[in-house]
Amino acid sequence: MFNKFLRENKISAAILAIIRLYLGYAWFTAGFHKLTGGFDASGFLANAVKNPVKGPDGNMVYSWYVHFLENFAIPNIDVFNTIVPWGETLIGLGLMLGCLTTAAMFFGLVMNFSFFLAGTVSHNPTDIFLGFIILTAGYNAGRYGLDRWVVPFIRKTTKTHAEKNKAAV
Repeated sequence: MFNKFLRENKISAAILAIIRLYLGYAWFTAGFHKLTGGFDASGFLANAVKNPVKGPDGNMVYSWYVHFLENFAIPNIDVFNTIVPWGETLIGLGLMLGCLTTAAMFFGLVMNFSFFLAGTVSHNPTDIFLGFIILTAGYNAGRYGLDRWVVPFIRKTTKTHAEKNKAAV
């Protein structure tokens, strides 16, 4: 019942637009400041490896993530120094404009979980909670945004291509 309200109701679409704008602004400003002010994730990642998240017993909770950071992220720091600020900025734009909202929120959640697994609590739990609401709402989260026109266009275009390919076979 709540899922139906979230995915189909116009009142929920308005509430979702407010949540979307809030999250979008946060993502956009974080990314924009990194793009314009310079950004280097090496210190953050080194600290995440040096001081990993530990459980009550003192053991590492996410040893697989620390392994990922040590063996992939840190050796490829230049890639991460590029994709993090651009990713944050584009996620923010997508959410603020309501354009490809579901995709933007999915990648926002991937980044939120990455920060969370690295030991940054901050506002990540709130962002993850709100992000899952946006993701669950699907198309309705972007109803009052560019998704109102973009999603039907994509559906029509992909349907047309699928029908042409089916007819050719």
